[in-house]
Amino acid sequence: MDAQGRGRGEEFDPADQWVLNPQTGEYELRLGGSAEQSPPGSGGGAWDHVDGSARPRRTDPYGSAPRVPEQARSPRAESAPREGGRAAARQEAASGGRAAARKQGGGRAASRKARKGGGKKKALLWTAGGLGLVLVAVAGSGYAYYRHLNGNIDKVDIGDAGNKEAAPDGPINILVIGTDKRTGKGNEGYGDKDSPGHADTNILLHVSADRTNATGLSIPRDLITNIPDCPTKQDDGSTKTIPGTENVRFNTSLGQEGRDPGCTMRTVTKLTGLKVDHFMMADFNAVKNLTTAVNGVEVCVAKDVDDPDSHLKLSAGTHKVQGEQALAFVRTRHSFGNQGDLDRIKVQQQFLGSLARQLKSEDTLTSPKKLYKVAEAATDALTVDSGIGSITKLMSLAKELQHINPKNITFATLPVVDNPAEKVHATVVLDQANAEPLFAMMKNDVSLTEVNSKKKADESKQKQAEEARLKGSKSEASDVRVEIFNGGAATGMAQAQLTWLQTNQGVTKSSQQGDAPQQKATTLEYAADQAPQARKLAEIMGLPGSALKPGESIENDQGLPAMKLVLGPDFKGPGISITAPKEAPKSVPRQEADKKVCAS
Repeated sequence: MDAQGRGRGEEFDPADQWVLNPQTGEYELRLGGSAEQSPPGSGGGAWDHVDGSARPRRTDPYGSAPRVPEQARSPRAESAPREGGRAAARQEAASGGRAAARKQGGGRAASRKARKGGGKKKALLWTAGGLGLVLVAVAGSGYAYYRHLNGNIDKVDIGDAGNKEAAPDGPINILVIGTDKRTGKGNEGYGDKDSPGHADTNILLHVSADRTNATGLSIPRDLITNIPDCPTKQDDGSTKTIPGTENVRFNTSLGQEGRDPGCTMRTVTKLTGLKVDHFMMADFNAVKNLTTAVNGVEVCVAKDVDDPDSHLKLSAGTHKVQGEQALAFVRTRHSFGNQGDLDRIKVQQQFLGSLARQLKSEDTLTSPKKLYKVAEAATDALTVDSGIGSITKLMSLAKELQHINPKNITFATLPVVDNPAEKVHATVVLDQANAEPLFAMMKNDVSLTEVNSKKKADESKQKQAEEARLKGSKSEASDVRVEIFNGGAATGMAQAQLTWLQTNQGVTKSSQQGDAPQQKATTLEYAADQAPQARKLAEIMGLPGSALKPGESIENDQGLPAMKLVLGPDFKGPGISITAPKEAPKSVPRQEADKKVCAS
């Protein structure tokens, strides 16, 4: 049955109506059989050149697809305002569709060629490459379907806790939260039926500024930490500040006392020092529906598993799991390791790595039907902040992430130790000695895996030039003359650093000069003849080569030339090295997304 036949009342699958636009590399859903339902200028046809500009032909072999059927719409989409319906769609198309069409090119032959080969690579634009954070893998052209997907997404206004820009310049930090709240049919046996939805599973995804690598840091739900004051938007539009509390489980940063995901973001920032830009939150349905959408995710177990609590039954070896079985796999705790939450986190990381590989596989990327199902499952399970609260915004973020190779996505678990205050260990506390180097690496975009790319090679050359500034003769500490300013560090740090340098390090020819304009990082500016002094102070403070800025000296109070040290936000206190370690502590377990590991 052809598309037009199905549009006259026959049963059809919307995924069959996706057509690849060879100029954008994106699949587009052809709308209903009348011109009224198609974007103006599209005619539901193939892309063609006319008078130097591109506009669709009406001889498209795929025909015009019907609207998304009633059964394909979620209840939320049906109850949402239609924002003007077809009239709004025509207006939106008139303002954007025609301009976009004029930029298009290619004809039917180009379309056939793209479907045969080129589409495989460009289809990455459609899915954002999976990236382990599978909820990013949503998109869709076609106005009816676009609105349908937008209707699926739930948004939370978190005030100033996040970033208003979907894809800000520089590093991006996304907090993925899995809640234990029961929603939907079939979830009665999971979690606490009375839970308001706590932060049960938490992964902070740090994406490097150059988009070559990412680190997913799992934060245990049973970590004892401090939760800051949380301004929270109320239903009437007002803001209520929920008081912070100390020495409580991390998972209570969400749900407890009415805390929203913005509070969990603030708690992560307080814990790690990393500003969180966005959050993505889902419940049990996300795992069930997403794994079903991709026809299962491959997992491996090192031994037979028969868990009476999660009802997971698997023989030793490799299996494909989906739906209820996939959810049971990621929630199983008593069959792996020491039967604790930390071992379950490792299993979840292995699962996410496998799911990322599945989403980036050709089997998924070249299947419009499968992509349709993924888009449905992801958006229907998704709650996000308003900064990424639409398909357009999600796509903007997704395109920033699409090129990261799974081998450069590394999952690590926050270093923790058993809570020494407990006789029967039920919670954990931060392992400060091993956690701080990991935080420093993430803040400074140091990948946990080796990244090979031309961009990295160019950056390596620059880094070598910066590190060369640290090589050479060094002055005695007593000969170092420096003026200290606060350019973004915590209040009082300039005076504290002065005291430490003079009392503990013998840098007596120093003084502090108050505040300077805020800057991103600590810098030390010096004249050419002060290079030995700069190298000595860098050694004392643990300054990286990038902090040294050859320039000019300034005069101190005696009119003598001095170096200018400006303490930035990266300065954490006297005696704490600013240089990020080149690799994480050996004790920090990690899992690369491209590696297949058997849970044991």
